[in-house]
Amino acid sequence: MITCTKSYRDIPLSHRQPLHSGRCSRLHGHSWAITLTFEAKELDDNGFVIDFGDLHFLKDWIDQNLDHATALKKSDPMQKECEKLEQTGLLKILWVDSASCEGIAQYLYHTFQPMIDEKTKGRVRLQSLHLEEDSKNSATYTPVF
Repeated sequence: MITCTKSYRDIPLSHRQPLHSGRCSRLHGHSWAITLTFEAKELDDNGFVIDFGDLHFLKDWIDQNLDHATALKKSDPMQKECEKLEQTGLLKILWVDSASCEGIAQYLYHTFQPMIDEKTKGRVRLQSLHLEEDSKNSATYTPVF
């Protein structure tokens, strides 16, 4: 197995933890970074695990769905109020099962893997997704197969 990594940095995204007893229960933002580790059993004809130049579909998805957006838990008790703000254009919301760093990492992995499968016809697998919340906190999602 051989691996390579691609990082996307400086992604402005806010979130909140509605059940948190402290300040994380309020909307707040971070500069996020996503590092993807790809793996393949064999290199392609160019000697790549994956051609970094062909990953524009991931960058496009990040720009459309994460850039200046807000990740909120699907069961957020303020869901209706947040949806009203989204309708006015004040918020762009990404609804996830968990808006923690760990939950967002898992969500992104399961969003990106099918896209990578389609692009590489199943030759490349996303081994892990590492998500940084600013430069101090991070989570890594690696599926169990």
